[in-house]
Amino acid sequence: MAFAPALHSEWLKIRTLRSLPGALLALFAVTTAFSALAGADGGSDPDFDPLFTVLSGVLPGQIAAVSFGAMAVSSEYHGGALRLTLAAVPRRGPWFAAKVTAIAVPALLVGLVTALTALVVGRAGLGTAASGLTAAQQVRGVLGCGVYLMLMALFAAGLTAVLRSSVATLSLLIPLILVVSFVIGDAAGTVADFFPDKAGQIALHQTYDGTLGPWSGLTVTALWTATALLAGAWSVRRRDA
Repeated sequence: MAFAPALHSEWLKIRTLRSLPGALLALFAVTTAFSALAGADGGSDPDFDPLFTVLSGVLPGQIAAVSFGAMAVSSEYHGGALRLTLAAVPRRGPWFAAKVTAIAVPALLVGLVTALTALVVGRAGLGTAASGLTAAQQVRGVLGCGVYLMLMALFAAGLTAVLRSSVATLSLLIPLILVVSFVIGDAAGTVADFFPDKAGQIALHQTYDGTLGPWSGLTVTALWTATALLAGAWSVRRRDA
């Protein structure tokens, strides 16, 4: 089967497995809700970062993006689904590429819409406290946020292809996102800038004084994601279904 029919098949799976659109809806709802709350409560600290404040809903919202990527792949390992998939698409490389594309496109589109909505509602809450944001900074924040969410979804997808379990993947990534990056990251100093989540989140800041900048930070996250996807592709090609 060629790539295009395989992609169509994977897209149908994304649409029809209810937990996957549900994860994308949760990504939008959680991110915008927390950004609205952050905007309403922000602005009292003279040193606050208005861009990060209005986009800070992505910190809890990214858990939904990670879940989306993990569940989209782990569904293939339930009830022998992968054997049926590979019977229809014997070439594992093109199939995995189609699976990754079917995850990346909706994650990016929903991520961009989510980031834009979070920016609007967060700015409304901040009021004049957000007046220092330039158009370029806001565009960079929205684009960076959308790309970051897509990369985290794909990072989870690659790990799940290796571990063959969304539970195992989420057991690794959720502590990394919620605990390691905040607790150990503060003690690790600039080393934390190279964590996959921390590096990508630099694009959400108006200014940043660390080792990496917004785009170099996203590049670091992309390298983590590429490594996970390559490991996942190797696992798919070499291990039994």
